[in-house]
This record gives sequence, structure tokens and C-alpha cells, in this order.
Amino acid sequence: MKSVKSLLILGLTLLGAGTLLTGCGVDPSAEDVLFVYNAGEYLDPDVIDLFEEETGIKVVYDEFETNEIMFPKVDADPTQYDVICPSDYMIERMLQNDMLEPLNYDLLPHAINIDETYYEKSNAFDPGNKYAIPYFWGTVGILYNTEAVEEEVTGWDVLWNEKYKDEILMQDSIRDLYIVPLKKLGYSLNSMNENELKEATDLLIQQKPLVQAYVVDEVRDKMIGDEALIGVIYSGEAEICIEANEKLDYVIPEEGTNIWIDAWVISQGSRHKEAAHQWIDFLCRADIAAMNFRYVYYSTPNRACMEEELDEEELENEILFPDIDQYENLETFHYLGKEGDRMYFDYWKELKSVY
Repeated sequence: MKSVKSLLILGLTLLGAGTLLTGCGVDPSAEDVLFVYNAGEYLDPDVIDLFEEETGIKVVYDEFETNEIMFPKVDADPTQYDVICPSDYMIERMLQNDMLEPLNYDLLPHAINIDETYYEKSNAFDPGNKYAIPYFWGTVGILYNTEAVEEEVTGWDVLWNEKYKDEILMQDSIRDLYIVPLKKLGYSLNSMNENELKEATDLLIQQKPLVQAYVVDEVRDKMIGDEALIGVIYSGEAEICIEANEKLDYVIPEEGTNIWIDAWVISQGSRHKEAAHQWIDFLCRADIAAMNFRYVYYSTPNRACMEEELDEEELENEILFPDIDQYENLETFHYLGKEGDRMYFDYWKELKSVY
């Protein structure tokens, strides 16, 4: 989940378009209500108004900051939300914990609008596409200053170039950080091999003296403000940076990277399963997908939207719509379980302990 705008703005905006869940006083047993849980700034508020007008269903809308905040809340009470938008690896975790309702595709006639490519990618975390409908997607890559970085940037190697000491920004997120050394070494970003993780950690330790900072959202601000020359970043944020600073460009590393997919799912505890299907199907409409694309500005997997609603300039944006068929080494994250969490955290601690 790679939201880039203010959560505060979202909360204020949605007061006029739907009902925030906290203190809303809506009867959860009512038939004409739907409880939606989404990431911050991840949907055009006007879409809620349109859905309510067309269906007569009242949307009670709540947002979460991260998948890790969302999971325990839903796990503690599966009945409080009907439809949720998690990321790929978290959907896999929710499936392992029997938290999701199988989809009824007879109630999702517009699901055919999603390009088959993204169903194929989703199959890695949702076998058979039984539980999740792709909503947005993107990549993790390198944003760099074209005027200051002399050589052509094609892969992760540039992040170890001593010419750019103190000008490099790395992700302050364990799994996102380990994409870089694992793919540079030719390994899977879902590796559970101790030797591979040790080798990746050694590479990060070797690189650490060159790194200005380990950050998340600050990559965007620092790159726009010319406070750094190279940063690891999400594709949607890269597009925002390039619009703000024309010296910047973005590349998907040739060694491979993460292709992430966020998708809509229905909670196993949902009290409004038919309305939840109506919501997902509504979002799959080409016109609605276009509204959300232009509001969120991340890559849409909706083929009908691209063919019928987006203009040539939008479709020619290679950051938002790269030809992913040319890459053979893009991977979605898998949930690696408690053992995987422990392994990555232990190596992360080792890296952080080095001064």
C-alpha cells in the first residue's frame, strides 16, 4: 500500500462523502449499509457519493495507515468491516488465517475489466483468484537526478557507487530495503535462505557508509528538494517527484524488483456480502476506475479504463504504465510467516547496529 498524500486531508474530505466509522452511530445490522476499510487517500471521495446515489446503500468509511495496523483490528473483530483493501502479502496472511470470504463472480460482472496480466500476478498470493480483485499496482525502483548522476542508470549497482556518497536514500522498511541486495545478487525477494540473507546483509553493511539516510516518505521530499541524488522509491511517488522536479527520472532495475498489488477483499465476518460485491463491482467499472486513477495517481489494472477513459498522454506514461512483459524478474511479496519476520528482523538489527 503506497499512499502518498495526507491522511488528515482524507479524513476531512470524506466527512462530506461518506461516514467515518468512529462514532458514526450507524446500526451495523441494517441492510442498506456497507462498512469499508481502505488505506488513506486511496479513493476519490466523489466515488462514495455516486455509489450511494446509485445503490441506496450508506457507506461507512474508515481508513488505515498500514497493513500492519489493519490486520489486528480486523482479526480482533471480523464483523466490523465488510470490504477491505489490503496489499498482496497481507491478503496471503489473511487467507492463512481464514479471514476472507470467497468471491461470487456472478455478482461481479465488471471484474472482467481487470486485465488478465494482473489476475496472473495476483495468483501468486490468491491462488485461483478466488478472494481478491486487483485495485492498484506499482513497482519499487530508483529515482535519480539526471543532471548529477553521470552514468546511465539501469540497475541496483549505482547504489554502491562511491561517487554518490551521502547522496543515496534507502528505504527504512525491512522488506522494501531487502529487495535491493537480494535482487542485485539474483535471489528472490521472498528468500528464506539464511545464507542468501546473510550475503544480502553484508552488501547493505558494505553500502551503509554511502547512505545519507534510511527513510520512507522523506525520499519524495528530499529528491524534490535536491537534498539527495538517488533514492529507492515507489513508482507512484516517483511520478509525483518528477512532476515537481523535471531533473528527476525513474527506472525499474534490470535485475528485478517488487511489483506490488493492492486488492479488494470481503471479510469472512461481513454482514453485508451482497453490498460488498456491489461495491467491488462498482469500482471495476471503467469510468469509476478512471476517477480513482486520476485522484490517487497510481497504476490501474483496469483494461477497460485504459482503453475507454484514459487519454494518450496518460497511457504513454512509462512510470505508471510500464511494459511489464519485458521484465522476467518482477515479484510480488509473499507473507513469510513468523519465522520469516524473525529472520528479516534479526538481519535488519545487525545492519542497524553497524556504525
